[in-house]
Amino acid sequence: MQHSIEISCEHVWREISSYIDNDVDPDLRARMTEHFKVCAHCTAILDGARNLIRLVADGRPFDIPKGFGDRLRQRIDSELKK
Repeated sequence: MQHSIEISCEHVWREISSYIDNDVDPDLRARMTEHFKVCAHCTAILDGARNLIRLVADGRPFDIPKGFGDRLRQRIDSELKK
């Protein structure tokens, strides 16, 4: 079966949580997997999301730096506008 490997970074970002949870259809999963092989930026986001899940699942409290949430939202908004 031939998969179209073209997928935008924006589409990847929208589906990254489902990808981590293995809750995407096989075609989309294959397209995202191929995208991660060639896109360092999306791979970094995937790794960061996985690390965040590990931190939260650990159960130990940790402090997020002041303003982190605002900076993260601004960064995501700016990337989605590109």
